[in-house]
Amino acid sequence: MVIRSALYVPGDQPGKLAKALDRGSDSLIVDLEDAVLPAHKAEARAAVAGWLRGLGPGGPEIYVRVNPGEAGHEDLRAVALPGVRGVCVAKTESAAELDAVDAVLTAAEAAEGLPGGSIAVCPLLESAGAVLSAPEIARAPRVLRLQIGEADLRAELGVETGPDERELLWARSQVVLASAAARLVPPLAPVSTDFRDLDALRASTVALRRLGFRGRACIHPAQLAVVNEVFTPTGEELAQARDLIARFEAAGTGVVTDARGRMVDEAVVRAARRLLS
Repeated sequence: MVIRSALYVPGDQPGKLAKALDRGSDSLIVDLEDAVLPAHKAEARAAVAGWLRGLGPGGPEIYVRVNPGEAGHEDLRAVALPGVRGVCVAKTESAAELDAVDAVLTAAEAAEGLPGGSIAVCPLLESAGAVLSAPEIARAPRVLRLQIGEADLRAELGVETGPDERELLWARSQVVLASAAARLVPPLAPVSTDFRDLDALRASTVALRRLGFRGRACIHPAQLAVVNEVFTPTGEELAQARDLIARFEAAGTGVVTDARGRMVDEAVVRAARRLLS
């Protein structure tokens, strides 16, 4: 499933967790990593597990951002529960790390009585090495979607972004290309830390959509309406897609013209079908 928005929710703040389900986000990322102080990790892990066990049917898709390394394995064992669509593995560096994640999840699913492979993996690529390894990471076990985390990446690269953030174009495109090559759903775009300037959020989200992202992570509920709107096809776009598919199917040939007289082939029609889906 392509999700338009994913709202981060701190795992150690029960008040925010209680309200998060009704914020209007397509998905939630319950955070056990950066949002939680080291001294509070164990307490947050237990609190999130309890919250997950109390979830009812329906609502947004639920993901949990887990810590890297052995601490993350402890997170995985705690949150491999019914209702969890996937885990976002912070600071993923290699496909080998995800082999270990797969093994931990397989054992945790069996202990919980879940079918094997129930819980997907969404690696967070936050370093130069991770971005360069994106093609291999995308083909690791259970990987559903890639996500780029740019705060650590900017610091490592020494990048200072301008208003259009073109300095990160290559890294972002690499993640989009790796996702498409591995036949994954489109990646989740990075957060904007400025949740007050919604005009700037809209402009950057539109640019990310043009680049091939089909959803964006958010750090504040105020960002959700803009992000959802940008990633929702307009009525005109849907009508054009339906018209193109109808023309293609009626022609019965490999190439047709659209309503504006432009030549289109099967690849363009596939994109139209993907939009409607």
